[in-house]
This record gives sequence, C-alpha cells and structure tokens, in this order.
Amino acid sequence: MKHTLIIATFLSVVSGGCSPKKHLSTLDAVELSRYAGKWYEIARLPNSFEKNLTCVTANYTLKENGGIKVTNKGFNTEKQEWEEANGHAKVPDPENPGELRVSFFRPFYGDYYIIELDPNYEHVLVGSPSRKYLWILARNKSIKEEVYADYLKTAKQLGFDTHNIHRTSQDCQN
Repeated sequence: MKHTLIIATFLSVVSGGCSPKKHLSTLDAVELSRYAGKWYEIARLPNSFEKNLTCVTANYTLKENGGIKVTNKGFNTEKQEWEEANGHAKVPDPENPGELRVSFFRPFYGDYYIIELDPNYEHVLVGSPSRKYLWILARNKSIKEEVYADYLKTAKQLGFDTHNIHRTSQDCQN
C-alpha cells in the first residue's frame, strides 16, 4: 500500500544520501513559484521506490515557510491500486537554487538537482549527483521526441546510464 511506497522511498533516500557526492551542474536560476504545480513523469532510471508504478505524477506546492510540499502519486500495476507519498523539499543554499533536497522521512534527505529546464517551465531534466536517479518530467503527459532525445543526450554526457531509462506510461484514467 502507500506505506510500502513511503518505506521504500525512505530506504532509497538513506542509502543514496550516504554515498559520496560527485559534481553535477544545475541551473543558476529557478523560480520556485513557476516550478510549483503538477508534473507528469515521462521517463526515469529504474529505482526501488517506483517499482511497478505507472502514471506517476509529482505535485509541488510552495509553503509559507519557504519549503515545498511534495506529493508523488502512481498506479501500482502489481497491486492494482494508487499509491501516494508525501514529503518535503527545500533549497538549502539560495546561491544554488537548482540544488534541492527532498525528504519523505525527516531528517533524511535525498538530492533533487534541476539539470535542465524549459524556459516556459513545460519540461525538466532532474537527477542526482550519484547518477543513480534521473527523471524527465513534463506539464503534459507527453513531450516531443526531439526534446526527449536532447534530455537523454545531456544525461548521457553527464554520466547517467541512459540505456536503462524507463518510459513511464501515462494512460491511466485517473
């Protein structure tokens, strides 16, 4: 159920948070007010906390204290049910607004680095310095193939294993 998703997220963040950080360039400017809202997962590197999930979305809501509420939702094809995980994100260093930290179990945080972002905030490439996590997100359920290919090319140049990329189906009714 949703507790399984949360526990898996916790274990993943803990294990990923302990690995040494490699350099990964991020954007110099990110307007969180424009970044907030619903994003559809277009593709991801496989990870344990999204196993069997399809129709994955992420919703970011700005909080009055400057933090960000994170709500991830996906349909578990094995259990035939929707799962949801709620967390918190923050920008620890205002000088590096593209480097966010996300937690589903405080005080443990994982890296969420905004690598490339469409000027209109319509699609984004997000990853971690460990190169274990990578997502392509969009405001719509699909993106142009040339945008997808460009993001994969960038990710590969940055050292991500793009051969294992998983395209996320967005064909659910809900």
